[in-house]
Amino acid sequence: MDIRADLSELVCVTPADWQWSASPQAGVSRVMLDRVGDEVAVATSFVRYAENSVFPEHGHALGEEYIVIEGEFADESGRYPAGSYVRNPPGTKHSPFSQPGCVIWVKLRQFDTADLAQFDVILNTEIPSAGWSERELHRFELEVVREFVAAADEDIVFAAISRVQEILILAGEVAVTIGKGSSLSLPERSWLRVPPDQEVLLTTNAATRLFTKTRPVYR
Repeated sequence: MDIRADLSELVCVTPADWQWSASPQAGVSRVMLDRVGDEVAVATSFVRYAENSVFPEHGHALGEEYIVIEGEFADESGRYPAGSYVRNPPGTKHSPFSQPGCVIWVKLRQFDTADLAQFDVILNTEIPSAGWSERELHRFELEVVREFVAAADEDIVFAAISRVQEILILAGEVAVTIGKGSSLSLPERSWLRVPPDQEVLLTTNAATRLFTKTRPVYR
C-alpha cells in the first residue's frame, strides 16, 4: 500500500480531506496521511480510539512517536492526556488502550535504529501575546523535533534544507508559502510535508501552536 509515498512531492492534508478507515482492531480507525506497506508500514496517520477500546500487544521494531490530540491514550507505561508527545524507540512494545477515547497523530518505523531515547513530554500551551518561541524536543543525527508557539500576525521562516520537513498545526490557523508558490491557508490539525530544498514562510492568522520535525526515513 503506497499513500503519498513520494517524499519529493509537497503534501498538505487538512481536516476537510480526512477519510477515516477501519483498522484490523474493532474500535480503532485511522486517517492515512502517508504510508508505505500494509499493516507493518512506514506510516504517518491520525488514529482514533473509541471509548474503552484496546489494541493487542505489538512491537515497534523501528520505533513509534505520537502526539495525543484529544482525550487520553494509555499503555503499561502510563496515561497520556491531550498535549502529550511520546517517543517509543526501536525494540519497544506495548498494549495501548483508551478508556475515554482519544485521537492521536502517530508516526511508525521512522527512527534510526541507534536512537534509543524513550520519553514523554507535555507540549507548551502558553501562547505569547506577541512574538513567537520554539523549544527543541529531540535531536538525533538527521532528525530534529521542535514545537513553536506564536501570537497572531507573526512570520516564521523554515530555511530550505536537504531533508523533508513536516509541520503539524496543533492549534490556530496559518498561511503557508512554499518557495515561490502561492499561499495556502491551513486550519488546526492540518499536516504539511515539505520536500527537500524548499523554504517555508509561515504567517500566523491566529494564536498558533506548531509541531515540526525533519524526516530521515529508515525503511
